[in-house]
Amino acid sequence: MILLDRVTKVYPVRGGGLRTLVRDLTAVIHRGDALAILGRNGAGKSTLMRMLAGVEYPTSGRIERRMSVSWPLAHGLGIQSSLSGADNTRFVARIYGMPVEPMVRFVAEFSELGPYLYMPVRTYSAGMMGRLTFGMSLAVDFDCYLIDEGASAGDVRFVNRAREALTAKLRNRTIIMVSHNVADVRSFCRTGAVLHGGTLTFFEDLDEAIATYESL
Repeated sequence: MILLDRVTKVYPVRGGGLRTLVRDLTAVIHRGDALAILGRNGAGKSTLMRMLAGVEYPTSGRIERRMSVSWPLAHGLGIQSSLSGADNTRFVARIYGMPVEPMVRFVAEFSELGPYLYMPVRTYSAGMMGRLTFGMSLAVDFDCYLIDEGASAGDVRFVNRAREALTAKLRNRTIIMVSHNVADVRSFCRTGAVLHGGTLTFFEDLDEAIATYESL
């Protein structure tokens, strides 16, 4: 379970003033939920995902995690750019208590980065970074997976492989997905929530959530 208790996130804006991305949000995400978070660009969806992951903190309120939660898939959060992809993978393996070299082999095979896996991450393109972090995410068994446009990292062939691997991995797991791709939302999620004007509105009916999002 993930508990959000009166969570508010406020950012200063250029020229002075404050912008509220999330306001007084209280919600419970249960084990086994498959939730899509929908909203326009700039609504605060990715910020909310970073708070759920624990890499960014609310301005006020609290988030309590009673299950293991991934970082947002295909995002380079916490990656050290001076280290190689392989060394970053070893670091993550040690943090999560995974067998180190088997995880490196898995990421090498899945990402198809070849010799680039042993080069500094600062030399990677955005697509290569997505391949690395996606592979690292799939190598760790989380209770809850955060997916922020994560199924679209790389070329068409890799996207199809990633979708197949993700579908297999997410059986019986909790899913929280941010995506503008309605087809992905329908494939992975059963319920939805729309973030607009700092308010997150939940819908048990996914079609209703999608219709509300498309009307914004």
